[in-house]
Amino acid sequence: MKEAFRHRQQYTWSVISGSARLHDRDASPGTRFCRGQNFGYDGDQGPANWSKEYHTCIGKHQSPINIDEHNVTNVSLPPLKLIGIDNPHQSYVTNTGHTVTLKINESKAVMLSGGPLKDTYVFEQLHFHWGENDFEGSEDLINNHSFPMEMHAVFYKEDYNSFKEALNYSDGLAILACLYEVSSQPNPTYEPIVKVLPDIEKKDMGKVLQEPLLLESIFVPDIAKMQDYFTYSGSLTTPPCLEVAKWIDFKDHQQLSHDQLAAFRDIRNWEGNKLTHNFRPVQPLEGREVLHNIPSSHNSNGHSGQRNVKIPILFVALGALVAIFLFNI
Repeated sequence: MKEAFRHRQQYTWSVISGSARLHDRDASPGTRFCRGQNFGYDGDQGPANWSKEYHTCIGKHQSPINIDEHNVTNVSLPPLKLIGIDNPHQSYVTNTGHTVTLKINESKAVMLSGGPLKDTYVFEQLHFHWGENDFEGSEDLINNHSFPMEMHAVFYKEDYNSFKEALNYSDGLAILACLYEVSSQPNPTYEPIVKVLPDIEKKDMGKVLQEPLLLESIFVPDIAKMQDYFTYSGSLTTPPCLEVAKWIDFKDHQQLSHDQLAAFRDIRNWEGNKLTHNFRPVQPLEGREVLHNIPSSHNSNGHSGQRNVKIPILFVALGALVAIFLFNI
């Protein structure tokens, strides 16, 4: 059964350059202009004030969060599967005024399923969040530690037929998140993207990458580590902050050089200023459970997930049976 919810207010959606903009039909023209377009990361339009325009930004299941590795539940879920990432795709990048997005020109070419997901999800776009230095910029934190950049690969549930429609449902989106560390050497995988950033300096500017892009190298360069991740239920990290996402945060981190990170800070936001940072502060967990999927033979066989806390009990029971058997010999 679909886990549907409809907002009490009447909203319409428009998707521009991979970003969603929310408009209240009953709002004044001035308010409609501000919503979903003119939010920012500082001052009156910063995250602390988003809820004044977007009431859904003060929900109980907001993202990002701090993932405390000492307070997660270890599980072994079915294998996470990505279809189509090993094929090269023609891609284009866009400056939305809030981030840099990357989309491919093929419909339903890349799909996500398995893991914590009950259904199949279709790749919509990926985008980046960064900070004004090499010490902060990620949205989710690990043990209160920030990273200089985070990538979000956004997928919508195939049953809902479109990204726009999926935003109406609590299970509408699945988002893969990858954190980045600073490296002394540039990451060649990201050079095609970094190279075109000067060409999309201003809002709404876009550029087709010269060579088809292998998304496998962007999402999961080390397939062996793909099954090691954290997962929780949350929201979009930008207005209107709808609580429609299952987050999957890879534990393995990727590398970017200082110069590659700095190139993102040179693009311009919707006001024409340098977009030096675009991350939302962490939000209260509000009792949500964060799962840590641990790769295992059980996982690789694709069986339904069971919590690892049951494993020691099984060993104790087996040990007792062996002891009884030996005693009776």
